[in-house]
Amino acid sequence: MKPLCAGLVLLLAACVPVLQDVDPARPPEAGNWGPNPVAVEWWYVSGYLPDDGIAFHWAVFKGYFTPRLGPAFLGFLYPGPFHASHLAVTDLRAGRKLFDERFDFRQDAPRGDAVIEFPPLRIEQGDWRLVQEGASYRLVAGPLDVRLTPKKPAVVHPPGYSGTGEVGRMYYVSYTRLGLEGRINGRAVQGEAWMDHQWGEQLSGRDALWDWFGLHLSDGSDLMLYRVKKPPGAGQTDGEVVQLAGSRTDPQGRIAGLRNLRMTPLERWTSPSGRSYALSWRVEAEGLELELAPVRRDQELLTTSTGVAYWEGPVRGRGTWQGSPVEARGMGEFVAGTYSPVAMNLGTLLPGR
Repeated sequence: MKPLCAGLVLLLAACVPVLQDVDPARPPEAGNWGPNPVAVEWWYVSGYLPDDGIAFHWAVFKGYFTPRLGPAFLGFLYPGPFHASHLAVTDLRAGRKLFDERFDFRQDAPRGDAVIEFPPLRIEQGDWRLVQEGASYRLVAGPLDVRLTPKKPAVVHPPGYSGTGEVGRMYYVSYTRLGLEGRINGRAVQGEAWMDHQWGEQLSGRDALWDWFGLHLSDGSDLMLYRVKKPPGAGQTDGEVVQLAGSRTDPQGRIAGLRNLRMTPLERWTSPSGRSYALSWRVEAEGLELELAPVRRDQELLTTSTGVAYWEGPVRGRGTWQGSPVEARGMGEFVAGTYSPVAMNLGTLLPGR
């Protein structure tokens, strides 16, 4: 029995992929948009189209069971990867929000039905897909059928990752401004969007929470703001901030970190589920003063596929950059944490973005 057991262990171990961690001394390449051998990875597209009264958010997540997740035997039984997709579309004129999701961890498809390939980038889960077509991308998911064309090159956000060693890190690259045209909810739309790719070892929603903004400014620049936190302890409203990171991509596509960044919550909102989110903010940095507020408050998403509760919605604001007035519009994302850690729905595996 002992040789048989040893052989079985070796066979199972051979099925488990070797996963990499984020190395803070080695920032990623801006052109890294393909799948990576990491515990958690996601691709994200969002847009606020004020002229059309539409906001949307689409994301696909890839993850593996690892010993850090526990119990370790799941990594042998289900070597993965596993996938989940989220889609939220808000009709701001009608005051309606659609949320839908896909996930491949189910009895009839235990090894998954998703496809992620590169190059060119091709992501599919069921009938949802993001496909690179030359210099553009086509996103088709539910009521979305849009073409996305980068207006600036992809960038690496300083210092190259979000998070810390304590809560986990994620490499971070973006297209901060893409032209968008197509159809949403059956009507023609056009405007601008934001596209992210993050990958690493952070168990988001469980070990790390965050407050995030992706903003387009009226002077042609773009801002990324990231406040990474520990989950709050008993009796706490908010968790300890372990990283504060921000970047500005100028109109020519050059990126630089924001110095002396401060993000101050101004107003909290309690969702119908009872969770509290800071939705209005004052942002200050060297050369920057900005106040931000939500366009619509009721934007909480309670996900079955990932078991994470988060707020995702359009924001706008105004302030100054280097003394000149600017207006801001874009999307905010605030992760409240896990709420349904069911082992068989990836509830403790994947993040809320």
